[in-house]
Amino acid sequence: MTLFEEREHAFEAKFAHDAEMKFRAEARRNRKLGFWAAGLLGKEGDEAAAYAKEVIKADFEEAGTDDVFRKLRRDIGHLLSDEEIRDRMTEYDAEAKAELVKES
Repeated sequence: MTLFEEREHAFEAKFAHDAEMKFRAEARRNRKLGFWAAGLLGKEGDEAAAYAKEVIKADFEEAGTDDVFRKLRRDIGHLLSDEEIRDRMTEYDAEAKAELVKES
């Protein structure tokens, strides 16, 4: 294998790793958001877990975070402002990324 091929392989491996970590961080963030919002809606136990799964699934509608935001806004927008929801999304995103770094 040439040096160029080795570098190309390393770049591809890093790209795949970074993409996987991004996916895992987003899923973790969405799970946290789901349980947080479920608590605001008075859901507990299995009902809260089912709601968290709904939030995770909402992220597959389109690229980016707008799909998750819309889901949360629809469900808890009467309780919190858009800014409060986005702030919590940012907070949980940072937490999820930090947890994954700590685990690896």
